[in-house]
Amino acid sequence: MIKKVVIIGPESTGKSTLCQQLAEHYETMWCPEYAREYLLTNGTNYDFEDLLTIAKGQLAQEDEYYAKLEINSLPMLEAGGHLPYFIDTDMYVMKVWCEFVFNKCHRFILDEILSRQYDLYLLCNIDLPWVKDELREYPDLHTRKKLYYIYKDLLINQGVPWVEISGNDGERLQKAIASVNKIL
Repeated sequence: MIKKVVIIGPESTGKSTLCQQLAEHYETMWCPEYAREYLLTNGTNYDFEDLLTIAKGQLAQEDEYYAKLEINSLPMLEAGGHLPYFIDTDMYVMKVWCEFVFNKCHRFILDEILSRQYDLYLLCNIDLPWVKDELREYPDLHTRKKLYYIYKDLLINQGVPWVEISGNDGERLQKAIASVNKIL
């Protein structure tokens, strides 16, 4: 059985790094954030409709990687083993992005939040230093805190187990591994 673990949080909180580290630790796959690829290709001047395109691209990529993992892990899964699958970003992130920037959210994103099933969320705290890159928009601590608490509130009010991930890189990885081991 494949366990889906989503890593979410504000920008520059180590989500992609943690996904990659966890995938290496468990010798499995992870699904990168589609928005990064989309914005690097199409530019950072996005509008509300672009966020719907990004959401659909994220889900298609998530499903594509899941199918590959399922095929590649079939003997182990048939033997009753469990394998984690790490996902960098889900529709909660798209919801927050839409509402924070445009004060509204696409119905498609809300419907996908209700229909998708995950086994664990890892919420990355803002205690890492913000690192500038060509896509990041919110370097100020006030906005980062605001976004973090929006994510935390979403996770508190849904039914999937979740764990806050904080500390330095090593502490984050160890806490994430301990949390994933509990669902395996």
